[in-house]
Amino acid sequence: RDEFYVTNPFAQAVLTFRGGANGQEPPIRIIQGPRTHLDSPETLEVDEVHNEILVPQKDGVLVFPLTANGDVAPLRVLHSGEQFPWKAVGGIAVDPLHNVLVVAGKIPEDENRSAAGNVYGGVTESLLIFDRLAQGEAKPLRVIRGTKTGLHHIRQMAMQPKGGWMIVTDEFDGSIPEPPGTFVGVWNINDDGNVPPRWKIEGKPSNGMKKPHGIALDPRYKELIVADM
Repeated sequence: RDEFYVTNPFAQAVLTFRGGANGQEPPIRIIQGPRTHLDSPETLEVDEVHNEILVPQKDGVLVFPLTANGDVAPLRVLHSGEQFPWKAVGGIAVDPLHNVLVVAGKIPEDENRSAAGNVYGGVTESLLIFDRLAQGEAKPLRVIRGTKTGLHHIRQMAMQPKGGWMIVTDEFDGSIPEPPGTFVGVWNINDDGNVPPRWKIEGKPSNGMKKPHGIALDPRYKELIVADM
């Protein structure tokens, strides 16, 4: 579509610009208003196959039509429930080939256990794998969590549907300018439980990666692009 999409957490909005936008140019579409239920959106995912924009919120995920404009209600809302409580922490990715949605999340049970006895070694963030069309109080199909994952502070994710690979940036601690233990890790959508990443690029002086934030894939040239703070 030759477009790009930006969240504005201060205006509670999602902005769409034309691909060739330059200078002081207004967006061509804005999703904004009380019906949207947007609340300080920071990240988003675009499903180009099903023409949807997915925005993680504090306690769920909002799904909008890709061409939505104005004060538009979500097509679907996936949210935490009593059966499986969780909260979104930012990263989100969609695999339209295998029809799964991956959300970076925290589970209160894990946070409480870690705080009480350091059971998780300070590792409290998880990868929650849902059916792509899940809505309401749906339970994840699989959950990747635990000390072997090394997940402390997931920032963003990218998906390579061919093979079902999830590529995740972890900045360890968002409040530290140059935190230790940062990495880019790769898991599979079929992974489950306390499992380490299949592959891992560690942040260290030799590669210059200090605090990985955004991530993108260029399959054609077999390149991984990381925005580093």
